[in-house]
Amino acid sequence: MTLLLDTHALLWWLADDPQLPPMAREAIRGPREPVFVSAVTAWEITVKRALGKLEVPGEWVSAVDEEGFVRLEITWEHVLEVGELPDVHRDPFDRLLAAQARVEGMILVTGDARIADYGAPILWSGKEG
Repeated sequence: MTLLLDTHALLWWLADDPQLPPMAREAIRGPREPVFVSAVTAWEITVKRALGKLEVPGEWVSAVDEEGFVRLEITWEHVLEVGELPDVHRDPFDRLLAAQARVEGMILVTGDARIADYGAPILWSGKEG
């Protein structure tokens, strides 16, 4: 099972935040297939941090690398897949993460139940986003 972490899943993992449920923690830590973090997440963190909507330690990028997570770049195929998604909600970060999960055959670790409506396989879905 190849995992793609959404932004909150990544941040909660790095902070050891209890909002990330045990089943998601076990999947991330479990038998090691690569765990991916998207450039979409870097984009979202950078934008929200610049707007003052998110506080993130300055060393978060090196923490991603230290965890052994694999960086997933954004490709044309990912962007074009966004156009195939139903109109669930307009969050561009969620839409692109869902498109990446669909194109790459990854399971998106997210607490946002609406992302499943994009047809992306998800793990966790603990709350409405």
